[in-house]
Amino acid sequence: MRLLLISSSVVHGTGYLDHAEAELRDFLGATRRLLFVPFAQADHEAYTTRVRERLAAMDIAVEGLHAAAEPQAAIAGAGAVFVGGGNTFCLLAELQRRALLAALHARVLAGAAYVGSSAGTNLAGLTIGTTNDMPIVWPTSLQALGLLPFNLNPHYLDHDPRSTHMGEPRELRIREFHERNPQAVLGLREPAMLRREGDALDLRGAAGARLFRRGEAPAEIAPGAALDALLRP
Repeated sequence: MRLLLISSSVVHGTGYLDHAEAELRDFLGATRRLLFVPFAQADHEAYTTRVRERLAAMDIAVEGLHAAAEPQAAIAGAGAVFVGGGNTFCLLAELQRRALLAALHARVLAGAAYVGSSAGTNLAGLTIGTTNDMPIVWPTSLQALGLLPFNLNPHYLDHDPRSTHMGEPRELRIREFHERNPQAVLGLREPAMLRREGDALDLRGAAGARLFRRGEAPAEIAPGAALDALLRP
């Protein structure tokens, strides 16, 4: 299985996917065509156009899944899939409505390279229960692709002790998740990326991550760390 999971497609001070371009090029290799899943945003065509124009600079052609005459066949024939960011609930609900979740899961297991950003990264975990997004639509289930045996929290923010904000910090939200759910949660700071190649899992990018396990103190994960053990919970 091959995964590249990006915390955020935009990092402060850079353009769309700029911070991830070198990693994308290395991950996709000779791939020159990918299938884009735009369902995390409302305007599927505009979103696909944005991705198409950006990846054209990398000599990669983009097909939007929303425009495929035979979506199941488009997934089955894809050598690489990119699931973009936006609202995770909308993304999952639309894949469920179109009955495409199982096909996407099967294609990645069969060898297609999977790139996710933000919501697309959430989708790779066991459930979307640790997304930061508001449930503006409600999927039939929170079960995601299950390409990793844990959950993810892209855009992870550390608590600022100087802040006067009285809302719950991200760490507390994840602790609340663990009151009812057993799986580990990996909080990916911006601009962290997670890359899986078979049984190898590595933290990439210029930022670290925090690993949360139920009943344990959070663990700090440095950029470049090997996380293979997380694939064997």
